[in-house]
Amino acid sequence: MEQDELTSLPTARPTGCPFDPPAELGEIRARWPLVRMSYPDGHRGWLVTGHAQARAVLGDSRFTSRYELMHYPLPGLDGDIPPAPVGDLTGIDAPEHTRYRKLLAGKFTVRRMRQLTDRVEEVTAEHLDAMAQHGPSVDLVQAYARPVPAVMICELLGVPYTDREFFHTQVTALMAPKSTPEEQFAAYGALQDYLRDLVLAKRAEPTDDVLGDLTTSVLSDEELSGIGTFLLGAGLDTTANMIALGAFALLRHPDQLAALRDDPALADSAVEELLRYLTIAHTGVRAALEDVELDGQVIRAGETVTIAAHAANRDPERFPEPDTLDLRRHAAGHLAFGHGIHQCLGQQLARVEMRVAIPALFARFPTLRLAVPADEVPLRHDMNIYGVHRLPVSWD
Repeated sequence: MEQDELTSLPTARPTGCPFDPPAELGEIRARWPLVRMSYPDGHRGWLVTGHAQARAVLGDSRFTSRYELMHYPLPGLDGDIPPAPVGDLTGIDAPEHTRYRKLLAGKFTVRRMRQLTDRVEEVTAEHLDAMAQHGPSVDLVQAYARPVPAVMICELLGVPYTDREFFHTQVTALMAPKSTPEEQFAAYGALQDYLRDLVLAKRAEPTDDVLGDLTTSVLSDEELSGIGTFLLGAGLDTTANMIALGAFALLRHPDQLAALRDDPALADSAVEELLRYLTIAHTGVRAALEDVELDGQVIRAGETVTIAAHAANRDPERFPEPDTLDLRRHAAGHLAFGHGIHQCLGQQLARVEMRVAIPALFARFPTLRLAVPADEVPLRHDMNIYGVHRLPVSWD
């Protein structure tokens, strides 16, 4: 049977279904979980929508993460992609990636992140108090979802939280597909310049935080500022969107919200299910370093593979009734944090923040509801990390 070939990556989400991947991805997955796809620059590569196939690609060292060897699946980067900036762990392979990861892994362990729970609870309570004083209506993104993880990543790294608006502006430029490569590299450069000055200050007077600790390592100033930029950008944007979009999803699924309220012990499984169900980091890219046989097809050396993680996390072969939000589901094995050596370094911090912030929000404001019709909530269709631009809410 001859396989189909896609002319482009499906990106349009179903009308009225802000939490679901593009419906076309599910149709493709049912026929061909690994399928040929044309890229905007004319390259003929592949699209992966199946969970098993996505996991296989992400866990195979024969596929590279180096940006300069890839072709981008969306319009806008039709030319050559520059190599990853120094310190960007997502765009490099071993042994360079291994060297950085070993230095950082011990600072983001499950145990260390769980030790931060008390501080996350304090930060969460402070912002819930501020919401109550401001109320009875706020933009949940600005008032809660963004500042809670921002405080935590700034404190963890040793970065002044007072400069958060500068960081947010640069991170937004980095995450927007409509940003030109020049705009993205200018934003990254601005962040690196800031972090470079901070690193120099910490070398002169070491501080008790991640960047302060790393000044005693073998990393150069350029590597330290690059890693700091990478961690700050990731910590500011991803968890903020999971908290906001997760709250939106629960408001639209009152039965699941009621279950979480009635049984606080559901918090852990609720976090994993929301991560699976929403998959805000929805699209990944790899390139084959050599010929690789997968699912009866041969991916040739040099060919790019796009991984639709949001489709893989809705694969019925892995998750029964995958389009249903079920907080009691055992969602282990989802790909919301990726898989393999590039699996998200800060995933345990994100879990702690979500585990605290989401239940606390609904416990403090049991009448919380959307302040606008659901179809008027502005979604981040224009961003590499999905979510909501704003989430107007109110309460009694």
